[in-house]
Amino acid sequence: MSIYVALDFPTWADTERFLRENDLAGVPVKVGMELFYREGPAIIEKLQADNHPIFLDLKLHDIPNTVHQAMKNIAPLNVDLVTTHAIGGKEMIYQAKQGLAGSSTKLMAVTILTSMDNDVLDQELGLQGNIEENVIRFASLAKEAGADGVVSSVHEVPVIKKHCGKDFLSITPGIRLADSSQDDQKRVATPGKAKALGSDFLVVGRSITKAENPRKAYEQVLKEWQHGE
Repeated sequence: MSIYVALDFPTWADTERFLRENDLAGVPVKVGMELFYREGPAIIEKLQADNHPIFLDLKLHDIPNTVHQAMKNIAPLNVDLVTTHAIGGKEMIYQAKQGLAGSSTKLMAVTILTSMDNDVLDQELGLQGNIEENVIRFASLAKEAGADGVVSSVHEVPVIKKHCGKDFLSITPGIRLADSSQDDQKRVATPGKAKALGSDFLVVGRSITKAENPRKAYEQVLKEWQHGE
């Protein structure tokens, strides 16, 4: 189990300052599109030099061959986890996994973003079924294609484990401490709730990065996770 701190900063300078000033050397971190597209693979090397386990959240979604080649370039970075969108389909997920061949990086497929709700699925995307039904569909497809697990909200973890097995990994964003704002996330939960529902990994962003004392907030997340609800 790891709790990844989301490094949603625009530059390495901002990132390094945050980690240094808040005594967060060596904690697991999530690097997303904003930071990776600015700094490139060098950001991964710099973080690994300070012993940070890394979740590289790029949410790749393209034709299967393009995703395969992209993952071949990501594989040598030796990050813990990397993401693709499950909606890209079985062949794309399969090719993503093949691109990572020979590395220890686990492939996670994004099911339904935690910023979405049933109205978005129905009225904007035209997807049949509710969030839970679509998450089950995407998780099952991802497992069949060879992914190691999925990204979903905490609330769908039990049905994912039921349909895909307990060993199929689940990483959950949308984690908030009890006194934190939900911001633009709609399907959120506390660390304790996430543990109770079976999450394997957590991603925590603004509850830590926007806290008055980020180090203390990080320790509070760990405490809530360890002690459950």
